[in-house]
Amino acid sequence: MRRMIIALVACLSVAGCGLGETAISAAAGGASEAEQAKEALRTEARLKQQLDAAAGLDAQRRQAADANAQ
Repeated sequence: MRRMIIALVACLSVAGCGLGETAISAAAGGASEAEQAKEALRTEARLKQQLDAAAGLDAQRRQAADANAQ
């Protein structure tokens, strides 16, 4: 009887660890996905700034070319 109880406790301990690891992995995966989403938004904002700067520079060059043509 005592061996059965010890075996049962051992099985439950191992099963509990597996569930704990699964929960930790899921939480870490969720945090990782959230961080990736934040990084994607930062990248998008950076690219938008670069595109806006390039468009502004292009407009300045066109104005300068128009002024030189006149």
